[in-house]
Amino acid sequence: MNPFTTRPVVMGKRGVVTSGHYLATAAGFRIMEQGGNAIDAAAAMCFCLNLLEPQSNGIGGEVPTLIYSAKEKRTFAISGLGWSPRAFTIEWCRDQGIDLIPGDGYLPACVPAVVDTWATAVARFGTMSFSQVLQPAIELAEEGFPVYGRLHESIAANVEKFTERYPTTGEVYCPGGRVPEVGEIWRNPEWVDVLKLMCRAEAAARHRGRVAGIEAARDVFYKGEVAERVVDFITNNPVEDASGTAHAGLLSYEDLAEWQATVEEPVSLDYRGLQVHKCSSWTQGPVFLQQLAILEGFDLKGMGHNSADYVHTWIECAKLAFADREAYYGDPLFDQVPFDVLLSKEYATERRRLIGTEASRELRPGDVGYGVPSYVSFDVAEDNRRALNVAGREARDLGLGHAHVSDTTHLDAVDREGNMVAATPSGGWIGSSPVVRGLGFPLGTRGQMFYLNPERPNALAPRKRPRATLTPSLVTKGGDPFMVFGTPGGDCQDQWTLQFFLNYVDFGMNVQEALDAPSVHSVHFPSSFYPREAYPARVVFEGRIPQEVIAELERRGHEVVVVGGWVHGKVMGIRYDGARGVIRGGVSPKGNVGYALGW
Repeated sequence: MNPFTTRPVVMGKRGVVTSGHYLATAAGFRIMEQGGNAIDAAAAMCFCLNLLEPQSNGIGGEVPTLIYSAKEKRTFAISGLGWSPRAFTIEWCRDQGIDLIPGDGYLPACVPAVVDTWATAVARFGTMSFSQVLQPAIELAEEGFPVYGRLHESIAANVEKFTERYPTTGEVYCPGGRVPEVGEIWRNPEWVDVLKLMCRAEAAARHRGRVAGIEAARDVFYKGEVAERVVDFITNNPVEDASGTAHAGLLSYEDLAEWQATVEEPVSLDYRGLQVHKCSSWTQGPVFLQQLAILEGFDLKGMGHNSADYVHTWIECAKLAFADREAYYGDPLFDQVPFDVLLSKEYATERRRLIGTEASRELRPGDVGYGVPSYVSFDVAEDNRRALNVAGREARDLGLGHAHVSDTTHLDAVDREGNMVAATPSGGWIGSSPVVRGLGFPLGTRGQMFYLNPERPNALAPRKRPRATLTPSLVTKGGDPFMVFGTPGGDCQDQWTLQFFLNYVDFGMNVQEALDAPSVHSVHFPSSFYPREAYPARVVFEGRIPQEVIAELERRGHEVVVVGGWVHGKVMGIRYDGARGVIRGGVSPKGNVGYALGW
């Protein structure tokens, strides 16, 4: 393959960590040096990312997580996704004339999931106290860190919103009405007070044991002062959202106090002797597996990497998998998702036969035994309006395009025992909801992904998880640890990471070569984000794809959009090689600030 890579493959014997910001990666490295394992390191990196990349994620958002336990030799999913308010119902939306759940404000807020996700993970699989994993983030928030280009650009692009519509955000991110310059030291003292509050609660309960201390720390967030402040602020400070109306929040104290992260079984598929694990259909993760099931029947290597045949084939596979996402995926605690069919070899064979030589312009979910559901023939807003019997409101442009392709981050950690973590923090970003006064962070807006037709999966219901785009990946081989990876990128995540995985497994690239290779993605299907637009047959190419490939794809009926050469996501991954005792990792240079470190 290409002998030049943008960065070296990072190799270590004791551990390798990756994250979306180099200071968070350094925090994970530091935790491992102090004797923590991969789970401890991952938790520390996530809290640092919540602070360092507030335009991309936050402590008020979500973090779907996959963990391989070396001790148990098993993979687990942790549901790092909070439920919707008990008061937020389809009937409420009908009464208020809401035809699309807005992508901003308080209405789409679910319970913040980050704190209890890591409390659950560290208590069950880690070795350290909560205070230990919080310490690097406390130092960064208290002592400050240099503002970098993307953070500066995000604040500058939203300065009017932050100073006029979201004044509490402006107080934190635009002090004195000024955007912090690149290289300027920025602090968040309100945010650090939240973390210190948890540390004090843990210290008071530590005499009852490590786990009891961790539980006391999380209880301060969900049952104590933090929860009370969240509810008071969103109740008494209505904010205008994309519906054109100002709304107060619907989350209650009970919604926060009664939620807990859960440890679950992942959804898995064997691909060429590797067992690929994803979070269940409360995320879009199973589309990764459905694509692999279809693609396994093709000689991808024989087609040639990023050839017209290869790109056409997997794009058409992606369209079929994402069509099934629209038809069948939802929170499995509420919706019956037919994975026994969707991930079967027989179903994959049927779907594979639909791939022709021309680009399809149809959204084609499969028949899993009871006919193709009619609701997928309508766009999301139209389907909502038909079900609600309400008139449509004008969709307001939030400047998001098809998806939040940058408003997420990712992290991985692998230690020498073979413990592996892949986690995708997102939501709670500063651009979509105001900072809660006194806490230094906003709530998330993940509820915008619900449908309002009660007959379809992923329909809004009280205390239900919306089907998130967030989708970490974990791979084992014969029950042993093999690889973890992920990326930001909204609906594109399971397309960009799929290409990385195939680059490594089918095309024999090393980790960094696989990360550096140019990528493409489809926006053929409805976006998961407000205003839920779809662009049939449209494919977005990085500019490094050869022109002759682009021309051939256009000849086959694809609508090709060419963007910059290094813009798709920030994929990162780590490979555990137990036979050699070596761990290899890397981060794409896209986004500039993500890095890997090894020890």
